[in-house]
Amino acid sequence: RPFARSLLRFLGFIFWGTAAALAFGGVFVILMYKNYRYLFQESFLSLPGWLAVAAALILVPTGVLAISISAKMSRYRQGALMYLLLVLLCLEMSSAVLAQFYSIRMASELESTMGYLVYQYNGTHSQGPGSRAVDAVQRKLRCCGVQNYTDWLKATAASWRLPAEKTRVPESCCKEKYSHCRGDLGHLEQLFQEGCLKKMEDQLHFVMLYLFWCCTVLSVLELLAGFSNGILMRHQPFHDFRIL
Repeated sequence: RPFARSLLRFLGFIFWGTAAALAFGGVFVILMYKNYRYLFQESFLSLPGWLAVAAALILVPTGVLAISISAKMSRYRQGALMYLLLVLLCLEMSSAVLAQFYSIRMASELESTMGYLVYQYNGTHSQGPGSRAVDAVQRKLRCCGVQNYTDWLKATAASWRLPAEKTRVPESCCKEKYSHCRGDLGHLEQLFQEGCLKKMEDQLHFVMLYLFWCCTVLSVLELLAGFSNGILMRHQPFHDFRIL
């Protein structure tokens, strides 16, 4: 019993700290979908992020209950803690599975989506959502094209109706320090030359893997908290609430 109480108190403090880490991962997923949603055909990509944020909010009162039970046992608090741990396990396992699923699925769809948007691009100052999405991605990730800047050679000639010898890249490919850059391929030093696909895939893989491991580690810690709480409950059974 003393070990179980000490472990429960320790895990209560851990829950407070890990709540911030889980919330960070969830918000990162939500913001990534918001910033690049035109590139993702799957509208539920932000779902694992929202589940993680919900779990992070529930972790705070769970930590309070764990610490209070370790200081003074209460039948009602012990039962409430068990229910909260069960809810957290459901939320975190769902978030972890969805994060792993979307990480694999979205990586395969990004290349075709970005290739289509590059080919349909119709100018830096266009009001079309696809063109604006391409410009936003290239500016934020400091990249140009899908694989590299040469993806624009055929795309601009076809969609901008330019002669092949006058092909150029969008102004969003220009480095910030060159204010007079207009996408001229004669000045490659003024352009980002790395492709956007790899950067997008790396960012997607990182954030989903981070969320997956946060949820997995937290689930293990919550099982330990439930085990410790169960040991304490054995010494103070719920005679009046056995049906629970």
